[in-house]
Amino acid sequence: MRRYGKHTDEDDVRVRPGRKGSRPRTSIRPKHEDAAEGFVLTVDRGRLTCLVEDRTVMAMKARELGRKAVVVGDRVGIVGDLSGAKDTLARIVRVEERASVLRRTADDDDPYERVVVANADQLAIVTALADPPPRPRLIDRCLVAAYDARLDPLLVLTKSDLASAGPLLETYEPLGVPYVVTSREELVDGAAAERVRERLTGRITAFVGHSGVGKTTLVNALVPDRQRATGVVNAVTGRGRHTTTSALALPLPGDGEAPGDGWVIDTPGVRSFGLNHIDPSRVIHAFPDLEPGTAECPRACSHDEKDCALDAWVAEGHADPSRLFSLRRLLATRERREGD
Repeated sequence: MRRYGKHTDEDDVRVRPGRKGSRPRTSIRPKHEDAAEGFVLTVDRGRLTCLVEDRTVMAMKARELGRKAVVVGDRVGIVGDLSGAKDTLARIVRVEERASVLRRTADDDDPYERVVVANADQLAIVTALADPPPRPRLIDRCLVAAYDARLDPLLVLTKSDLASAGPLLETYEPLGVPYVVTSREELVDGAAAERVRERLTGRITAFVGHSGVGKTTLVNALVPDRQRATGVVNAVTGRGRHTTTSALALPLPGDGEAPGDGWVIDTPGVRSFGLNHIDPSRVIHAFPDLEPGTAECPRACSHDEKDCALDAWVAEGHADPSRLFSLRRLLATRERREGD
């Protein structure tokens, strides 16, 4: 279809207005200096629940953030309707610099990093002593991820009424990882929650663990007014069912109605913890007694080869041999699957 007739002149041609005649495009974005400070509690299908002062506000990511991910634990700048009223939606326009980032990959061949939580300073690795049985390789991988992210690890062993914690603790004693042992009866009467709570005060703690180990049950005991769904372990496979489907940050309750000093971040159960994103050379930083001994190591030393200087360092009495064994076991986790 012709837009103009057969005989047209210049006056008939439509000309787009120039810069002065229309609003010019610009890449300059507002700074949003008046944005309120928020803390991301959970993320669900593009909607983010944030804590703004004492209100929970539903928000979405602003377009100017592009592909930048916003995750649980992020401290953000929010504009728009911050009343927290039903059916209101604010915008997250800024993500503050993160103090820490806990990452994982689906497996060791996957190049895509997944951010688990941001700004945590402690990683509670929850594992059952039985039903399902403990998986030391998965614990090792979580420890490597914690050391790489500069998080303090905490080992939480559950179901001690079904099996002894002694053999597993002997394995991790050289690493000096703090631990708490709990039983199912202690979760009921609250004694286990109190012992764990002592380790969480003043911290932002992310909880990770295999499905069915009692991770969410423990979180429910710590924050009783925010009960999350729990599941059971399959009697045939020995695996738990995923009942926690998204990470959720919960404030530790304090005395009376006042909030406590600390946060718990419950994360979905994992069946693998890929370490493709981690440079093995950074793991040595978690072993300050061994790190000086690497000064004489050959270039790009894996710390598990014939010419590694750490063997001589330990032989000279500068560090315990069990510490070197633990380091090499952690470094080897990238070469083995969790179930090996």
